[in-house]
Amino acid sequence: MIVASQLTKRYPGGFEALHGVSFEIRAGELVLITGHSGAGKTTLVKLIASIERPTSGSLVVNGQNLSALRRSAIPYVRRHFGLIFQDQKLLFDRSALDNVLLPLQIAGLPHREAVRRAQAALDKVGLLAREKAYPIALSGGEQQRLAIARAVVNRPTVLLADEPTANLDRESAQDIRDLFADFHRVGVTVVVATHDQAWVEHCGDNALRLDHGRVV
Repeated sequence: MIVASQLTKRYPGGFEALHGVSFEIRAGELVLITGHSGAGKTTLVKLIASIERPTSGSLVVNGQNLSALRRSAIPYVRRHFGLIFQDQKLLFDRSALDNVLLPLQIAGLPHREAVRRAQAALDKVGLLAREKAYPIALSGGEQQRLAIARAVVNRPTVLLADEPTANLDRESAQDIRDLFADFHRVGVTVVVATHDQAWVEHCGDNALRLDHGRVV
């Protein structure tokens, strides 16, 4: 599913965020990427999502080598991913329903079908009753659940998240962990970069630990 071999990412100025990283994530696994601040977790998520490209090494996802992928093909590859960013990237001038509808509208889904699927995604994360609310009216935990609904509405095979429980209270963080466990149980491959120690302790056997850009 996701295979990295000697993956290296070097930024201008010589800073090496990742160095010689190799690992394999099988289809249907839930894997946490852990490590100290600056260990390379976010960089690795961005490489898997094709937001950035590696300096060297190979990264194969669903049989495609992202390192050698033409830029014009990247949007098609990303259709297999659900992406949840640390800053959520919600549209605050649109309702919860409209935020979730956006990926389906971009994909050209007929409006009635798009609304049905968006409402189903909101229902899955417990926000159907707030579909007309704007993000500013939602709590931090609700905003994160809205970001998850938007990420899964296209029914991705891989769910990628960067610190999805950061800055949430204990109860909200557990709600988010439970949601990811639900998606994992139905066969979605889940990859999460996190500092969440409770999550790491629960899934310790399925953790990819980074230290200054290297796997430990």
